[in-house]
Amino acid sequence: MRVLVKNLGALKQAEFSLGDITIICGGNNTGKTYATYALFGFLSTWRELFTVKIHPDKVKQLLDEGVTHIDVSEYVAQAEQILSQGCQTYTQQLPKIFATSADRFKESEFQVILDTQEIRATGKYDRKMRSANAEFFAISKQEDDTDLVISLLIEKEKVKIPPDVITHFIAGALKDIVFSSFFPKPFIASAERTGAVIFRKKLNFVRNRLLEEVSQVSKSIDPFELLLKDYQDYALPVKTNVEFTRQLESIVKDESFIAQQHSEILANFADIIGGEYMVTRNDELYYVPKMSKKIKLTMDESSSAVRSLLDIGFYLRHVAQRGDLLMIDEPELNLHPENQRRVARLFARLANLGIKVFITTHSDYIIKELNTLIMLNHDKPHLKRIAQREGYQPEELITASQIKVYIAEEALIKLEGGHRKTSCQTLVAANIDPELGIEARSFDQTIDKMNQIQQDILWDDEPEKILFIENLKFNQLVGK
Repeated sequence: MRVLVKNLGALKQAEFSLGDITIICGGNNTGKTYATYALFGFLSTWRELFTVKIHPDKVKQLLDEGVTHIDVSEYVAQAEQILSQGCQTYTQQLPKIFATSADRFKESEFQVILDTQEIRATGKYDRKMRSANAEFFAISKQEDDTDLVISLLIEKEKVKIPPDVITHFIAGALKDIVFSSFFPKPFIASAERTGAVIFRKKLNFVRNRLLEEVSQVSKSIDPFELLLKDYQDYALPVKTNVEFTRQLESIVKDESFIAQQHSEILANFADIIGGEYMVTRNDELYYVPKMSKKIKLTMDESSSAVRSLLDIGFYLRHVAQRGDLLMIDEPELNLHPENQRRVARLFARLANLGIKVFITTHSDYIIKELNTLIMLNHDKPHLKRIAQREGYQPEELITASQIKVYIAEEALIKLEGGHRKTSCQTLVAANIDPELGIEARSFDQTIDKMNQIQQDILWDDEPEKILFIENLKFNQLVGK
């Protein structure tokens, strides 16, 4: 999957694709968050945006005869057109995704490119439409078959479902069959996540009080419409974070495949935060430090690092599924350099388990640690000794081909329709060498500059010392 954007925030024109780990780095206000939010919005809403047409005769046949058949290959042939129209519709929705004025995105474009030749739609599919008391109809497709079968599960005389609802249900199944393998389910931890954690109880109180007041004032006011208006000032990723923290009491009732099969990852995460999160039956949220499990700290009392990793912790324990896309805006927020290194190793473990990771970062520590994981992933005796000595596990090692890194910066590119290259803000793919790792100019130039300044401070007033050191380096180089 390739993503193309134009006139999106600071990005004049850019392209990126997803790897097992995808990283966007660069300076402030260079377009990193715009690219991240736009991708999250698309992956969160594509099912609603794509239009799949179901012929009315199919619904009529289902209601009259109790069964109907649809050839999935017809929709595979239309995939490129469905995708193109969906992206156009999504571009028009960007102001809502970012909670800002339409003028900001009037010249924007968001486009997803798929290799439609890779669409096979040959997997097995089973889904039923049901209520609390009954099952109404089933949609099924056998492995390596393109025949989608829709069957009534109750007597047709008892069917009281509007035809447009049935059409919507069938269309949803076709979208999943044709496109879901390309579009991972996203989970995002935005840079604003720390604030959402602190004010979660207040948000619950305000919302409940608002509903109570509205119900007493007027029966003509739709409280849910009012609540949606209440969130208009926040971008979709921020809204998502708020809703996630508000629903922790119900979220903790589920266990992720990580909790069931890979408890060592949760143990590693507990080491990073130095304890565990706990939600009581009264929906009280606490942090329990490892050093003293008798102490329970509220989020106000906990460190900023504990708050910044809360969404990720609950995702790993209760929500994560293989095939997901975990998106984190600045995972290094409030973390000590050692924990930034641990987080990088956690990302590699997740990628190797089938969870894609997408981050924006200013952290040289995260990039350097990923480099280490790439460089150690070779069958050489001395590398194995280093990995064992430093405590690196085979599950943490990754290959250069698993990672894609983009630097948000100004560069010469050929704009669409143009004949000459023009300098503009874009995303430049970083070189990733299997032996040396990621070439991250954004950080290396800054570090080199700092080193040069410190060298000048130490040696600039003593030229003879500089000459001595240069001669020493030369002699070492030639073996004298």
